[in-house]
Amino acid sequence: MRQVLLHFLSFVKGSISVVTRGHSGYWTWIGVLLVVIAVGGLAYANQLQNGLITSNMRDQVSWGFYIGNFAFLVGVAAAAVVLVIPAYIYDWGPIKELVLVGELVAVAAIVMAILFVNVDVGRPEVIWHLMPGVGQPNFPSSLLVWDILVVSLYLLVNYFIVTYLLYKSFLGQKYNAAFIMPVIFLSIPLAVLIHTVTAFLFMGLASRPFWHTAILAPRFLASAFCSGPALLVLIFQILRRVGHMRLTDTALLKIGELLAYAMAVNLFFLGVEVFKEFYFETAHTTHGHFQWFGTAERTDIAIYTWTALLSNLAAFVIFVIPVLRHRIAVLNLGCALAVLGVFIEKGLGLLLPGMTPDALGEVYAYNPSLNELMVGAAVWSIGALLFTLMVKVAMAINNGQLRYEDG
Repeated sequence: MRQVLLHFLSFVKGSISVVTRGHSGYWTWIGVLLVVIAVGGLAYANQLQNGLITSNMRDQVSWGFYIGNFAFLVGVAAAAVVLVIPAYIYDWGPIKELVLVGELVAVAAIVMAILFVNVDVGRPEVIWHLMPGVGQPNFPSSLLVWDILVVSLYLLVNYFIVTYLLYKSFLGQKYNAAFIMPVIFLSIPLAVLIHTVTAFLFMGLASRPFWHTAILAPRFLASAFCSGPALLVLIFQILRRVGHMRLTDTALLKIGELLAYAMAVNLFFLGVEVFKEFYFETAHTTHGHFQWFGTAERTDIAIYTWTALLSNLAAFVIFVIPVLRHRIAVLNLGCALAVLGVFIEKGLGLLLPGMTPDALGEVYAYNPSLNELMVGAAVWSIGALLFTLMVKVAMAINNGQLRYEDG
């Protein structure tokens, strides 16, 4: 036991040594992130002092930019399963080399998702009531408590997996498959579960008919399996350029092929929803009209909706046509469009039509305030900083720069 502790302390000391060394470009990137975090921290302090009035959320639109980012990031985290299944179940080599980075992205995304929930809470000093056994939550009725539980468990599972795999590589040992594979298999249903429960958060609000649809959870998963891998394709290539990550175009093209299937399902579910909204119009179609065509008071939401649709359609065309998908630059364009389209679709594009028009038929023109944008930028920067530090250690171990030395 003492030997294991000494080895792990050596791993921690080596990791700290790696993240505190770097070239000027590395420190410039770290400095930029720290400045954005500091500015966002001041904005959050302003929110704590003056309340959520510093945001543009009001009684009519009580979920806004923060929850939109939360829904998107949970999807990014869940998408790690797209790499885990072919890597560990089918033992497909080219993707197996990438899955560790995918799990690091999942860890960073979950941390950001939890932070967005925290900044959305008007009274953060009572957030401990979301934890069963610690506070006094409305459990098991509260879906938010269920969401916090499964998201926290998914974070712990993924963090344990990547730490264990990196630690064994640091020691120059092969991982114990009988020990770690059950944990990896556990992460697969958890990935599906976290985004399903997130969808249930919306569906469970019976007075919001726009979200009260049985296919909202499948739609969440389908869009997650588009945006997550698309974001990973872009991150992998950045790491190949600046981190000397071993990456073959074969792996990227295979992910592009998977994206074609995921985007086809995503667009199919969207078409089903549009048919349900408009073939037989009901009183609830008002929200659909607001989403697709806007109202006299506000038309910009329709611009968001059509931008998301056109982005997703263009990405699908790129992914589904091999001659386009096999050009890495065009594949990157498709990935960027998929991320943009899903971010809009699951962000304000989903939230605002659900809350507008409100119960009185009024339209409140919500847009994020500058304070919200600054806090959001800080949360994204925290996630980017965490991912940068983790991936720097992972790259050093994979490249043989960080190894355990006896004595």
